[in-house]
Amino acid sequence: MTVSDPRPLVGEPVSLDLLNTRWMADGVRQDLLTDTEGLAVWLAANGLDTRFTADAATLRHTLTARDALAGLVERPGDPDAVTRVDAVLDHGRIRATLTPEGPGEAPEFADPAWGPGWTAARDHLDLLRSAPDRIRSCAHEACILHFFDTSRNGTRRWCSMAICGNRAKASRHYARTKDN
Repeated sequence: MTVSDPRPLVGEPVSLDLLNTRWMADGVRQDLLTDTEGLAVWLAANGLDTRFTADAATLRHTLTARDALAGLVERPGDPDAVTRVDAVLDHGRIRATLTPEGPGEAPEFADPAWGPGWTAARDHLDLLRSAPDRIRSCAHEACILHFFDTSRNGTRRWCSMAICGNRAKASRHYARTKDN
């Protein structure tokens, strides 16, 4: 039986998608990664399920990576947060390869259980390299989701206009009309 992904926002780059394994629903914090079944859902959502196993060690290391990335997103440049992400990155490396299609790269891990967390941390480096100012937290005060702003002018504020953006518009409307 395949469990569906219950998260309200999916499809973000893998580092932000890992952060989005925690979300709010009706004022209650939810967490997809409370067990290996949730890890299996997250691995499948990111195309990592054929490379990594959803077992207890992988869950533990993926949670370590999520906490490290959360610290870095909440406090960019904080030395402790940087050290924690760097510690996750220490568990893997990129090996240059030559394939029939040409030059390539392949990740290597001394312990494959670090693979998903390392992959997310490595992805975050790519986001920081390309557009660090586009890594965003949803502007809705009750939302804890993150996204990579791909809008043309870089002004996206909400994880989802349909959910949080609409809530904010409804709140503003209510505030305007209750005084009248």
